[in-house]
Amino acid sequence: MDLTLGEVAAYLGASSGAADRLVHGYSIDSRSLTPGQLFFAIRGPRFDGHRFVGQALERGAAGVVVEQGFYATAAAPWRPALIAVADTRDALQTLAREVRRKWGKPLIAVTGSAGKSTTKEMIADILSQRFSVLRSPGNLNNDFGLPLALLALEPVHEVAVVELAMSAAGEIARLARLAEPEIGAVTNVAPVHLQFFDSLDAIARAKRELIDYLATRGGGATAVLNDDDPRVRKFAEGFPGRVVTFGFSPNATVRATGFIVDNPIQAQFCVHTPERTSDKFTVPLPGRHNVLNALAAIAATLSFQISLEETKKALAEFHNLHQRCEILTLPGEVTLINDCYNSNPLAMERMLEALAAWPGARRRILVAGEMLELGPTSPELHREVGRKSAQSGVDWLIGVQGDARFVIEGAVEGGIPASQTRFFPEAGSAGEFLQGLIAPGDVVLVKGSRAVHLESVIELLKEQHSGDRSQNERQNPEVRS
Repeated sequence: MDLTLGEVAAYLGASSGAADRLVHGYSIDSRSLTPGQLFFAIRGPRFDGHRFVGQALERGAAGVVVEQGFYATAAAPWRPALIAVADTRDALQTLAREVRRKWGKPLIAVTGSAGKSTTKEMIADILSQRFSVLRSPGNLNNDFGLPLALLALEPVHEVAVVELAMSAAGEIARLARLAEPEIGAVTNVAPVHLQFFDSLDAIARAKRELIDYLATRGGGATAVLNDDDPRVRKFAEGFPGRVVTFGFSPNATVRATGFIVDNPIQAQFCVHTPERTSDKFTVPLPGRHNVLNALAAIAATLSFQISLEETKKALAEFHNLHQRCEILTLPGEVTLINDCYNSNPLAMERMLEALAAWPGARRRILVAGEMLELGPTSPELHREVGRKSAQSGVDWLIGVQGDARFVIEGAVEGGIPASQTRFFPEAGSAGEFLQGLIAPGDVVLVKGSRAVHLESVIELLKEQHSGDRSQNERQNPEVRS
């Protein structure tokens, strides 16, 4: 939504010396800033955006939002382009909220311990069958990312879908007040961020902040809740608005039956809604958990009058975000499941279920990166992943970094031979070992927290097989006519 520097300054209770200058976008990173964008000089624990004000202006920034102390000592030629505020992060959020209010159309917010990004993408794909949709890019879901997503709203957008993340109590409430959704979906509650919470119930209370915000909007708001998760199901108690539930439960508003996996890279199921029962749905992702994500998306879009046929088409053609359950096939029919964007115990358990159900696998190999922010419960939660790996028929287990060594302990306790496990302190060594381990017909699941950088394992395997293919082509040149 194009604004002038004067309009931006007015929203922020400030002034601008170049009030008529148009702003075409917003940035907090001077390295990726493009001409015409407004740069917010954010001060953080490891960086200070005020150091890059000059660089931003040289790159063509329409203006820069700075702290008042910086403005007082700024070079005179810079000052017309500067907007001085008390706190630049607060200013970013204030402007985003004002833009969202000026836009004034329906917004759906998604939160949960796992599956929120996939659910958000599915909701956006379904809505795109009929509407112009803004979706928060990637995982722009925190104090900085959500405002940037909202600032991308344009008059052409008819509906928006965003995700809300947290690592502490109060964060979801703050983000909800910023986004002002009319519909809120909660995918699940699971043991994540236990470094900052003392129990699952505490995590549930933090996730419920989205529903508590919706309650302030009265009967016009809609809560979309996982009926299979008892903690999430309880969020409906006392809610004054509309409640739509989803799940495999027979009591769910939107429920699935007939779930089958006859193809390793997709799930099939039937959908029941209050209005009708659909025949077979297909989602090109493995696992029961992705069916739940699809059900959440269907439930969140019921009020938009999109037919089940249109919904079915959107889900059948769904493409997930990078590093989220990506299925890669390497030469020799080696299947690589790239799910290394992030991890927690629930997400790992669900992917192990998908791995266990994978038909025709010669060997099932798990590369398990450390799951971070689990607090004092981390060793036992990692051990439990190891035990579930054994129950899921994993043939080889490779642990990477820190507490992933406890995954190895749990796997051996569960019955995986110690000779078929390895622990590596970092991802590169794990990838090199895996290069010599995998063989035709293997299925390899790679999953861990983002900071473990398991994407390097994926790249090493892709490079190896790319090299193998090139060598084979040199030895067996194809005849072309």
